[in-house]
Amino acid sequence: MGTLTLPSINKDDPRFILQVENKMKNIFVTQLQGTREVEDANTNLIPVITEPRSRILETGVNTMQRTLVLKKQVELDELDSKFAHKRQEFKVRMEALEHRRADLEQKQKQTKDKASKFEKFVEENELKHRRALKKFQVEQRLNDLKHKELTGLVEELETLQTRQEELRGLVSKHKMFEDYLMKILDVLPESYYGNGADSLVMSILRRHETLSITRQDLVGQLGSLAEELELGQRNLDVLKQEHNTNKLMINKELSELQTKWDRVTERAKLLEMTTQIHQGQSRDQVEEVGSLLMAVRNLGEQCYLSHYGPLEEMDVLDMIDMIKEHLLDIADMEERATLLGESDSVAISSFAVGREKGSQTMKKIKIVQELQESHADNWTAKHIRNAKGTFK
Repeated sequence: MGTLTLPSINKDDPRFILQVENKMKNIFVTQLQGTREVEDANTNLIPVITEPRSRILETGVNTMQRTLVLKKQVELDELDSKFAHKRQEFKVRMEALEHRRADLEQKQKQTKDKASKFEKFVEENELKHRRALKKFQVEQRLNDLKHKELTGLVEELETLQTRQEELRGLVSKHKMFEDYLMKILDVLPESYYGNGADSLVMSILRRHETLSITRQDLVGQLGSLAEELELGQRNLDVLKQEHNTNKLMINKELSELQTKWDRVTERAKLLEMTTQIHQGQSRDQVEEVGSLLMAVRNLGEQCYLSHYGPLEEMDVLDMIDMIKEHLLDIADMEERATLLGESDSVAISSFAVGREKGSQTMKKIKIVQELQESHADNWTAKHIRNAKGTFK
């Protein structure tokens, strides 16, 4: 790799020659022209201003508009700088607030986490407390059972110890008889009949062993039977309880059915009474209608008009119309008779009789009209009773 060499510089090149211009000097005028020293031509003279700056900038007549604009621009720049400063302060404060808000949210989150953990801890403690309480209750019941068993065993032990002391007393009491018999056995000869295998003592001993084994078997059977008896007693208690429960349920159902039966019986009696009442009313209505029809037929026979046709083929309404027409004719005739105005006593008496008959006729006409209305209204009971009483 070769070494780098710098290019050579030509000193006569005008680009590398420094040229300095003769600048004019700015000098403030502080003396009159006659008394100050004469400067050279390169001096730039600046007049002295004696008025204050505020007057020149605000109220001067010769103040230029550019100066006012510059002043306002300066004020605007100051306001912009202040506004930027305030904005920066506001931004800093907002950042601080955001930071504090983030810290607060973090603290709230931590507080919620702590609260949830504490609630979970409380729930776990409550669950543990319940489990411990349940376990304590179970252990307490077991402890009570064990205590009862221990009490029973202690009582049994005391009984056995008492029995043992009694047996020890009996053994110590009969010890001398055993010693005596052992001494006799030592003294007896070997050819004595009581020492053989077929002796009476050996048979008694074997019988005793057999009875002892039988007794143990019977005691075991008695224990098993006692357990079976206890189990059967428990089953019997359970069956009795179930029987009592079923009995109560059946009694309840029976009482409900009895109540329903009483309600149905009362309703049947009420319906039967209502039916009897309706039957009695229907019978009375039939009798009243029959009487009314008979009365209408009797009136029809008395007031028969030939242009209505045969009486047997005539309808009830036609018969009532015929009776009405006949009664109207009679009333018309009576009215004509009253208009003649006869002055003799016969006429007067006949007039009185005719008047009475006319009143009866009008009464019959009204009754016939009511009969028509009652027949049109399905023969109501009120009109039937009135017509029946009138025709009687």
